Amino acid sequence: MRNTKILAGSSHPELAKLVAKRLGTPLADCTLQKFSNKETSVEIRSLNMNDNIIELCIMIQAARIGSGKRITAVLPYFPYCKQSKRKGRTSITAKLICNMLVVAGVDHIITMDLHASQMQGFFQRPVDNLYAEPVIARWITQNVANWHKGVIVSKNAGGAKRVTSLADALRLDFALIHKDRSRIGPQGHNRPYSGMPRSGEGDTVRVYEEEEEEAEGEENDNDNSEEIVAEDDKNSSTDGGVLNAAVTVVADKDGESTITLVGDVKGKVAFLTDDIIDNCGSFLDAADHLFNKCGAAKVYIIATHGVLSGDSIQKIEACDSVHKLVVTNTFPIPKNKVDQSSKLEVIDISNTIAEAIRRTHNGESVSYLFHHAE
Repeated sequence: MRNTKILAGSSHPELAKLVAKRLGTPLADCTLQKFSNKETSVEIRSLNMNDNIIELCIMIQAARIGSGKRITAVLPYFPYCKQSKRKGRTSITAKLICNMLVVAGVDHIITMDLHASQMQGFFQRPVDNLYAEPVIARWITQNVANWHKGVIVSKNAGGAKRVTSLADALRLDFALIHKDRSRIGPQGHNRPYSGMPRSGEGDTVRVYEEEEEEAEGEENDNDNSEEIVAEDDKNSSTDGGVLNAAVTVVADKDGESTITLVGDVKGKVAFLTDDIIDNCGSFLDAADHLFNKCGAAKVYIIATHGVLSGDSIQKIEACDSVHKLVVTNTFPIPKNKVDQSSKLEVIDISNTIAEAIRRTHNGESVSYLFHHAE
């Protein structure tokens, strides 16, 4: 591309090189430094998220002072995206990052799979939120046997919209994991019983449905309640009032939780999908439930941003319920972590980002990339 310079920070140099190669434009020369007093210059080398943000702001400001005509910031993984709403007396940090970029002098922002799409309203500049869905859908069709017999599964209710979009793209069924938390304390005791098993009751679910009286004042001495018992048995059927309900009780820091599946994955390939995989606890609980209780043939964990904090890689590698972990390279994964896992598959999205940059530079529409893989 003519009259264009590509500046890359130190947060993800591998992806920057792939994008530059795709565009046929070499990266601008940068000398990465960090001062002894811990202050940052335009070029530094650090894996600290906060340092990367400051580095980006300084680079934007340097380009602005250097009379750049238009400055586009490309953030494949938007930092602090989980802090997009207030929880008590906390800061909306994602909004703060948006303001910092604008004050630094950015004209346009390109990112991918924001944690909450409403975050686009935080920006005072145009923003293109690209989707990894077309690339993920292509990977599934090319690398998974019998993918057409699979089910797209959301690990919580919040990801239902994302899952249904991928299911529609692949023309597959979708399912939903529901996690009911029984909090410890007065609030937990006051919550109505949801029908899930309490501690010590095993895996039996009892649901009571009472018939309402049609006329006021009419007394009925007979018991109008009907009891339905759902046993935790994969082979049970609906004959005789016995339902095929699988329930898992797990312990977390807030007490006990019950996991149930809304949908059917028995004998099918389950694609457990979300936008970010950080601490993998909820993913592994859902995978164990799908594989051991619901009879899924295989379980694939799929996420756009593979943050994989702490020992997440080791936990996934040790989990027999997980067949593969599939992420994109929007977030840099250290080589030592990659070498520790035989289940990890990384999808390259540099072509999508490079095409978005090219279309933005030439004044073309980016909408094509929302539904097509590059």
